[in-house]
Amino acid sequence: MAVKPERRVEYREVIYDAKCWKMLCSLRQKAMKTMDALESFHLKTITHGSIARGDVKKRSDIDVFMPYQVSSFMVQTALQKANLTVNRCLITQATPHYAMKAIIEIDENTTVSFPLMKLRKVEREFYKFGGEATLEDLKSNVRVAGVDKRLVLIEPTERGHLENTIVGSEEHVAKLLGISVKTVLDRVHALLRRDDVGRTGLFIEKELAENETFEMALKRLVEQNPAVRRRLRTIG
Repeated sequence: MAVKPERRVEYREVIYDAKCWKMLCSLRQKAMKTMDALESFHLKTITHGSIARGDVKKRSDIDVFMPYQVSSFMVQTALQKANLTVNRCLITQATPHYAMKAIIEIDENTTVSFPLMKLRKVEREFYKFGGEATLEDLKSNVRVAGVDKRLVLIEPTERGHLENTIVGSEEHVAKLLGISVKTVLDRVHALLRRDDVGRTGLFIEKELAENETFEMALKRLVEQNPAVRRRLRTIG
């Protein structure tokens, strides 16, 4: 079931029980294994969302992300060396204006991803908007503030977290998270619009064929699709 934005959420504190803390620890340990594998090949990583903030659920995903263009061969070699089996590989693009991403699915809730095109500022800040954590953060048990899909700001506390809606407080949230107001407004608009009209799907979603690299698939898409060519030329 899709998570719906909440336009009015009163300021409240959520206290985690032992089960929640155990789940968070387990997910972070799993993320660290993947991040360690990549960083041993000098590939800097982050993870983002509930695993960074701490408000995890049973269905919480682990997305290890490299916020820059990188050789897919290096990424896959690092995973192979760590005995992390790749389930499948996908190329996705949310809209013609967003950067195309490479997604390597490890299992049903763990992915490794990186952009195949230069990220615009608003795209890079998307991860900070949701809360992003480095490998060092996870190892030090650091949790970070970020906004969930309900448009609720999650601020970690020793006992759990505080939460409040960000609608109407966009400037404050931008300052707190160290991102532009434009990024916050963009995410608010996108999530509220999705709530009103429904999810419209990805502009591009392509599973790689056996022995096909991300670079080969991108080259083919650039040749076939003018919108992909235009986005590839976008540098900021």
